[in-house]
Amino acid sequence: MAPTRPKQKKSKNRDRATKTINVRKIIDSATESLAQGAVQDALTLAKDAYKHVGEEGRQASAVLSLLGQIYVELGEVEKARNYFLKAVSLDEDGTLPEDLGGGPEKFLWLAQLSEEGGQDSISWFERGASVLRSQIQSLKETIDSRPQSRGEVEAAIFEKNKKLAETLCAEAEVYMTDLSWEEDAEQQCERLTAEAVMLADDVAETWQTLANVRISQTRTEEAKEALKRSIGIWSDLPPEDPRVPPYPTRVSLARLLIEVGMEEEAIAVNERLISEDDTSVEVWYLGGYGRYTMGEKLKQGEGATKDDDSWQAFWRSSRKWLTRCLKIFDAEEYEDEKLREHAQELLESIKAELGEAPDDDDDEDEVWEDTDGEDVDSDVEMD
Repeated sequence: MAPTRPKQKKSKNRDRATKTINVRKIIDSATESLAQGAVQDALTLAKDAYKHVGEEGRQASAVLSLLGQIYVELGEVEKARNYFLKAVSLDEDGTLPEDLGGGPEKFLWLAQLSEEGGQDSISWFERGASVLRSQIQSLKETIDSRPQSRGEVEAAIFEKNKKLAETLCAEAEVYMTDLSWEEDAEQQCERLTAEAVMLADDVAETWQTLANVRISQTRTEEAKEALKRSIGIWSDLPPEDPRVPPYPTRVSLARLLIEVGMEEEAIAVNERLISEDDTSVEVWYLGGYGRYTMGEKLKQGEGATKDDDSWQAFWRSSRKWLTRCLKIFDAEEYEDEKLREHAQELLESIKAELGEAPDDDDDEDEVWEDTDGEDVDSDVEMD
């Protein structure tokens, strides 16, 4: 009977390996479903995977992190937070292999989902940043020992540097908002943005964050230069290029551009945003606000010749954008009342100068015809 025992043990090992492979496939299928927007399918698959691995199985941290991401997509923040916290309990320093749920992501999610914000968010961001620094160092140490895969390793280092820069920028944003009252807030912002730019000076978001810091310091000219650097990285690229910042980041960019008086660039950014998604209340508002401000400057004689009435063209265009903004605002029951009030104030100012709007002023074709017309936007380009 003795010879049969190793065979039985080998069979058990083979069964165990098959089970692991099947769970990995389930996790991969759930991840793919989430990426494709099939959130409920992803949830079903992830729960099935979790049932197989258990609370402390080898791949439990990976499944828990995936469940956290799924519940973020479902808008169930408390559940998402609890799953990420469970994942952290299994990998407190992020040193597990990433395919087993290691790495910085769960820490970075908890920073964003923090109920307390402020120092609690900073603490989670720092833990994520620490993991990224360790990963970058490990990758650098393998370059000489693996010369045949040098290009692959350098690409991985680039992506980790980019992720670390984004994390540092997110920390800086916390210091500019939740922790702006801290005595060292400005110094922390300087430290974080300086390191971010050093790590990834070809990433648009780093320059945009630096510009935001400079605006808070009333260093407007430096802010303008940083914004130009940011725009220059992606303005000529197609929307699908990974170097183009996410849609919400570019909406924030439009706000910053208007704030520092770069209305022409703001108008160009808004044109591109609307071409990608024409249902954003905030983008229609910013497009109208930028045109209003541009027209106001011309009306006051900035860049205009005597008797130049080009400001009226900008204000007519502004009226159409703002009217569309309020129309979508009502349809979607948007909740930013300050935005509505300001849009209405701008429309009243335009009405006082140009009179009542024509009946078709919010017609979509008219808006697009106006935004493409030579009288207003033909000279607006992103440098």
